Amino acid sequence: LDATFEVLSAAEAARVTALYTPLADAVRELIDATIRTEADEDVVAGARSAIEAVTESLRQRTRPMGVSYRVDSGRPLTLGNAAIGLGNPIAPPVIVHHDGGGRCWSEFILGAAYEGPPKLVHGGVSALVLDHMLGEAASEGLSKPRFTGTITVKYLRGTPLGPLRSEAWIEGKEGVKVFARGTISDAAGVTVEAEGVFIEPSWAREAQ
Repeated sequence: LDATFEVLSAAEAARVTALYTPLADAVRELIDATIRTEADEDVVAGARSAIEAVTESLRQRTRPMGVSYRVDSGRPLTLGNAAIGLGNPIAPPVIVHHDGGGRCWSEFILGAAYEGPPKLVHGGVSALVLDHMLGEAASEGLSKPRFTGTITVKYLRGTPLGPLRSEAWIEGKEGVKVFARGTISDAAGVTVEAEGVFIEPSWAREAQ
């Protein structure tokens, strides 16, 4: 895998997560407020100036693009992940729970930042969530390198913005392939379902 990692101890990983998660939470709230605001011009101008100043202060020290964290145990620290990254304000984030046996689930909220049609989740966001959830199941909690080969998403009906649940599970294995399925549901039932094939890459097989 052509990637660069900064390796952290478990204690340092916990410190970094605790430091940057509240910042991402605050920016996530800012994104929602930005989308929905009807504030007057002077308020918007003041907010813009304040945001630009904060952005400049945060850019004083940044990681190079493409550099990720990894805990010294070998597990990735996915702060910047677009689906689950606690340090990424674009992520909902999706907090994944594993029940064992290749099954996982998450309950999360998709608000205004994820809208496609009015009051409904953008189909691409649903695909993002399911790609990640199926990958979590197939990789047994990101503990094994198995990457999306193909994924098929079926939209049964519109997914409303608000509280949602996603589930995913392993359906079978065949050589280097793992077959996974998953769903997104609202209170009334399943809105989107997906199936995918996840592949163990050659570099992982060669390392065994």
